[in-house]
Amino acid sequence: MLSIIEQIKQGKLWDFHGGIHPAENKLLSSKQPLKSAGIPSELVLPLKQHIGSRGDIIVNIGDHVLKGQPLTQGDIAMCVPIHAPSSGTITAIEQRTTAHPSGLTDLAIVISTDNQDTWCRGKQYPDYQDRDPAELIEAIRLAGIAGLGGAGFPTARKLQGGLGNVDILIINAAECEPYITADDRLMQDYADEVIEGIRILRHIIAPKLTIIGIEDNKPDAIKALEACVSEDDNILIRVVPTKYPSGSSKQLVKILTGREVPSQARSTSIGVIMQNVGTAFAIKRAIVDGEPLIERVVTLTGEAFKQRGNVFALLGTPIAYLLEKFGYQADKKYPRVIIGGSLMGFTLPHANVPITKITNCILTPKRKELPLHTYEMACIRCSACADACPSSLLPQQLQWYAKDKNYEKCEEYNLSDCIECGACAYVCPSEIPLVQYYRQAKAEIWERKQDEINAERARQRFEAKQQRMERDKAERENRFAKAATDRRQQMASTGGDDAVAAAIARVKAKQAAATDAAPATATATVKPAVAAAIAKAKARQAASASEANAVPDNSEMAALRKQRKLQAREQKAAKHAELMQQQTATEQPAEQVTAKTDAVAAAVARAKARKAAQQEQATTAAESAPEVNTGVENDPKKAAVAAAVARAKARKAAQQEQATAAAEPTAEVNSDVANDPKKAAVAAAVARAKARKAAQQEQATAAAEPTDEVNSDVANDPKKAAVAAAVARAKARKAAQQQQPTAATKPTAEVNSDVANDPKKAAVAAAVARAKARKAAQHEQATAAEPTAEVNTNVESDPKKAAIAAAVARAKARKAAQQQPTTAAEPTAEVNTNVESDPKKAAVAAAVARAKARKAAQQQQTTAAEPTAEVNTNVESDPKKAAVAAAVARAKARKAAQQANKVQPNIEEE
Repeated sequence: MLSIIEQIKQGKLWDFHGGIHPAENKLLSSKQPLKSAGIPSELVLPLKQHIGSRGDIIVNIGDHVLKGQPLTQGDIAMCVPIHAPSSGTITAIEQRTTAHPSGLTDLAIVISTDNQDTWCRGKQYPDYQDRDPAELIEAIRLAGIAGLGGAGFPTARKLQGGLGNVDILIINAAECEPYITADDRLMQDYADEVIEGIRILRHIIAPKLTIIGIEDNKPDAIKALEACVSEDDNILIRVVPTKYPSGSSKQLVKILTGREVPSQARSTSIGVIMQNVGTAFAIKRAIVDGEPLIERVVTLTGEAFKQRGNVFALLGTPIAYLLEKFGYQADKKYPRVIIGGSLMGFTLPHANVPITKITNCILTPKRKELPLHTYEMACIRCSACADACPSSLLPQQLQWYAKDKNYEKCEEYNLSDCIECGACAYVCPSEIPLVQYYRQAKAEIWERKQDEINAERARQRFEAKQQRMERDKAERENRFAKAATDRRQQMASTGGDDAVAAAIARVKAKQAAATDAAPATATATVKPAVAAAIAKAKARQAASASEANAVPDNSEMAALRKQRKLQAREQKAAKHAELMQQQTATEQPAEQVTAKTDAVAAAVARAKARKAAQQEQATTAAESAPEVNTGVENDPKKAAVAAAVARAKARKAAQQEQATAAAEPTAEVNSDVANDPKKAAVAAAVARAKARKAAQQEQATAAAEPTDEVNSDVANDPKKAAVAAAVARAKARKAAQQQQPTAATKPTAEVNSDVANDPKKAAVAAAVARAKARKAAQHEQATAAEPTAEVNTNVESDPKKAAIAAAVARAKARKAAQQQPTTAAEPTAEVNTNVESDPKKAAVAAAVARAKARKAAQQQQTTAAEPTAEVNTNVESDPKKAAVAAAVARAKARKAAQQANKVQPNIEEE
C-alpha cells in the first residue's frame, strides 16, 4: 500500500464535506499589477494585530522614529512586536477603533510621518542555509511576522511547534473567497520571492514534502510559480478544484493529504504544517533583506472604487486615505465599506480604521452588486446549512443554542470547530446571519474560559503563598527552638544563670521604679497657674453635671392636677347624692309615710283645690259655648269676636287660679321644712305624683268637652264647626300649660327651702329640675304637633278651615321666634350675677331662672291664638290663598319648633 506522500506525488486529491460555489468576482482587481499606496500623513498602529498578547511600548510621545524601528517588545512566543512603517514623530498613544467585527477600541500608537521614509533595517541573513533554525525563528519573531492569511497566528510560535513533528509543509495559495486577489497578484508579480520564502521555511522545518495548493482559477499565478521552482526544491504545485472554502486550513489539508485535523487540535498534531503565500513573502523580506513586517498587499475592489486593484499598503494606513486616493464613490442609499470578502468580511462602523496585519481586502459594493439582508426570518429546518457546512456541524442547532445563550450546549456541538466561512448563511433561505451568532457565542465562551484560567491561576498563587508562609513559620520556629536549646546547653556547661530571665527581671524592676517616681515628679513639676486652671476646669465640669442632674420645678402643674382631681371628686359625689335621693323618694317605707300625716293632708288639700279650679274652667267654657253658637247663627264675624272674648276670660281666670294654687303649697311646704326636712321631702314626692295624675285627667276631660260642643254645632253650619274647633284647641293648650307651671313651681319651692341648709342638696335639686324641664319640653312638643294634624284633616274638607288653621299657626310661629332669644338671655344674666357671691345662691337662682323661662314660654304660646279671628275674616274671600297660607304656616311652625328645641338645652346648661 502506498504511503500518503507517494499518493500525493502521484497527484491524488481528496474532498471535504459541503462547500459552495458563489460568484468569484475576482477579475475586478486581478488584472492590474501591484503598486504602492503611498505614505499617509498619519499612521495608527494598534498594539495587538495578532492572536496572543501585545508587547510593551518602548517609545514615548514626541519621539522621532525611523522606518522599521521597533515600537513594542515581548519575550514570550505569542507576543509579536510592531514596527514603524515609516519615519516620523509619535504624536499620541491612545485608544483608537480597530479592524474588528465588534468595532471596539484598543490602545494604538499614532505616528505623524515626515515623508522622508528613512530606514532602520534589522539584521540580515543572506546565508540562512548555514544558520540554526532556532536563530531564524527568533529573527522571524523579532520581525513581527504573523499569519497573513487572516488568522494572525504568530509565525514563530507555529514554526517552533512544528520542529521535528511534521513531515509535510503546505503553502496555502488557494485564496478561495470571492473578490480577494491579493495572493494571486503577489504570486504573479513576486513569484521568485515567494519561492525563496518557501525555501527558508523548508530549511527551518525540514519536511519530507512541500506542497503549494492553488485553485484552478489562477492560471497566471500557477505559471509564474512553476517558472521559479526547480526539481531540487522538492516542491509540488498542486492545483485543486475551485470550491469554497477550500482555502481554509483544515479543508485544504483534507484535500491535499486526505488527513482530517481532530476537533480542537492543530494540523501539526497530524504531521502537517501550513503557511500562507503572503507569510512566505514576509519571511523572505525579514531574513534576506532585514525588513520587518511593515506593509502588506491589500485588494481594493467593488464597484464603488474607480481604481480597483492590489496595492502595498503600510500598516496603520487609515482606510479613509485609501478610499480618497483610489476614487471611492459611496452608494447614495446604502454606503458600505467591508473589510474582507463578501462571505467572511464585516462592515466597518466608520472609515477611520487602520490597515492591520490581517487586513487583506477592502470591499465597497453597491446595493445592486451585493444586496442587503432585509430581515431575519424563522428557521424552516430545511438542513441546507448542514449540507453546506465544510466542518460537518449542525448550524441550525448551534444558532438555536447561541441565541438562547446556552454556551454549554454550543461547546457540546463543537462550536469551536466552526471556521466562520459563512457558507451556512449564504445558503440559508431565511436569511439568518448565522455567523454573527457564532462569533458572539465564541467571544462569550472565550471570556468565560479566561475568567476560569485567571481564577485558577489566582488559586494556585494563593496556595503557593500559604505553603511558603507555613514553611517559613516552621523554619523560624525550628530556628528559635534550636537557638534556645543551644543557649541552655551553653549556660548549663558554664554554670551561670539564665541570661534571658535576668534581663526580664531587670526590665520589670526599671518599670516599677519608674511608676513609683512618676507621681512625685508630676506633683513637683506642676506650676501654681496650671493647678488653678485644672481646678477651675473641674469646678465647671461639676457645675455642668449638677445642672444636668437638676430636677425641673413642676409644682404649678401638680397643683392644677390636684385641683382637677378635687373637682372630679365633687362632681362624682353630686351625682351619687342625686341617685340616692331619687332612690329614697321612690322607695320610702310605708311606715314613714303614715307617720307624716300632716304633709299628706296638705298635699290632699292642694289636689282638691286644683280639681275645683278645673271644674270651674269647664263650667265657664260650657256657658261661653252656647253664646258663641247662638251668635254664629246670625253673623260669622260676631262668632269670631265672641270666641276671642271667651278665650281671654278663660286665660285670666286660669292665671288667677294658678297664682293662688302656687302660693298655698309653697307656704305649707316652707312651714313643714322648718320642723322636719324628711317630712318635706316625702310631701314633695307625694305632691309631684298627684300633680302628674291630675294633669293627665285634666287633659283627657279638656279634650272630650270641646269635641262634644263642636259636634253639636257642626250639623248646623261648617263655619261654626271651624270656630268651635279653634276654641277647643286653644283651651286644650291652655289647660296643658297651666298644669306644667304648677308642677314646676312646687319642686322649686321645695328645693329653695333645702338649699339654705346644705349646698349638696342644692346641686341635687338643680339636677332634678333640669331633668324635669327637659321632660316638660318634650311633652310640649308632642302637644304642639296635635293641632297640626287637626288642621290637616280639616283642610281637606273645607278651605275656610284651612285658612283659620294657617292664621293660628303663623301667629304662633312669629311670637315663639320673637320670645325665644329673650328667654334664653335672661336666665344666663341672673345666674352669672349671683354665682360670684355664693354657690348656694347660684343653685337657687338657676332653679328660679329655669322656672321663669318655662312660664314665659307658656304664656307666649297662649297669646299666640288671639290673631286667629283677624285672619279668619280675610281668608274667607279666596280658598287658594287659604291653602297657600296653610302650607307656609306649617313650614314656619316646624322651623320654630326646631329652634325652640335648640334653645332649650342651652338654657338648661347655663
